[in-house]
Amino acid sequence: MKKKMKNFISGSVFVGPALIFFLIVEIIPLLMGVYYSLLRWNGLSAKSTFIGLDNYVRIFSDENFIKSFVFTFKFTIVNVFLADLVAFALALVLTSAIKTKNVLRTIFFLPNVLSGLILGFIWQFIFVRGFTTLGDVTHLGVFQLPWLGTEATGYWATIIVSVWQMAGYLMVIYIAGLSNVPVDIIEAADIDGASKFDVLKKITIPLIMPSVTICLFLAIAQSFKMFDLNFSLTHGAFDTRGVALNIYDEAFTSNNFGLGSAKAMVFFVIVSVISVFQVWITKSREVEA
Repeated sequence: MKKKMKNFISGSVFVGPALIFFLIVEIIPLLMGVYYSLLRWNGLSAKSTFIGLDNYVRIFSDENFIKSFVFTFKFTIVNVFLADLVAFALALVLTSAIKTKNVLRTIFFLPNVLSGLILGFIWQFIFVRGFTTLGDVTHLGVFQLPWLGTEATGYWATIIVSVWQMAGYLMVIYIAGLSNVPVDIIEAADIDGASKFDVLKKITIPLIMPSVTICLFLAIAQSFKMFDLNFSLTHGAFDTRGVALNIYDEAFTSNNFGLGSAKAMVFFVIVSVISVFQVWITKSREVEA
């Protein structure tokens, strides 16, 4: 009995602080969000009205929320694909025998260090001023497009900046995965006459599936929750408003905190389901060396 108590106390000492922090930062705000979603409240007044599930019913007739979700879904699909593709390509190059690979790794990782808001304002200047100047000099059509002036170009401008920011972080994870691929397996495949493409497809990619699982999970979560780039680049103009920005505007601009909380809860459930499904699919494809 004393040994069990001693183990419980020692375990609590190590796990307790992290558990308390998790409860304060994650669980309690989640439960408060569920409670607020059942109210009609502006977020400031001391008075609130309990309305049950009315906020959830209103969501499905909110055209702006539906449009923002469609935009976010389209953005996530393209952004996840391109970010992971660019990150994997960079990882392949930077795990080869390149003398400057450590410097290049640092350079490609740097955009992830900067705040999304700062990157957004930097790229806003590039799209508005930099590209315009390049277009006047080179007369190339790509630089003369109104990158932040239409729905289509605003969508791709956000994709470009997001991929540029995210690829470096995912690249590091892929580099870790590629570095753990057994060299003897690759050498055996080369001796057997396998092409580089066959080695990549049938050996390398199956062996780094844990890295793929992590990168896809992070990219999907980050893409769905994208707020700072959306806020700083277009602020949702021309139907380029993501769900996170729609929730922010509903709660803090329109002062409808209850409806904003309900949207956040629905968004949380949808992203959780998609993420769990993605992890389940990619986990089932993992193999052991």
